[in-house]
Amino acid sequence: MMGLEWLKPSAFFGSLLYALIGVVVFWLAFVIIDKITPYDLWGEIVEKKNVALAIVVGSMCIAIGLIISAAVHG
Repeated sequence: MMGLEWLKPSAFFGSLLYALIGVVVFWLAFVIIDKITPYDLWGEIVEKKNVALAIVVGSMCIAIGLIISAAVHG
């Protein structure tokens, strides 16, 4: 029976730790990509309202998230 096994402290805190690791790795990957691009991504998207760049950056974030989740999940 798989009822409440996820409530065990080891499973709960293990999941929390992996989620935190995933968020930190995602943030680091985004910062690195932001630094290697020739211009400020946030300024282009928010201040200049560059929709095409926002779509590309959003797609990149989804791809990085999928890669990290696959790596964390094993």
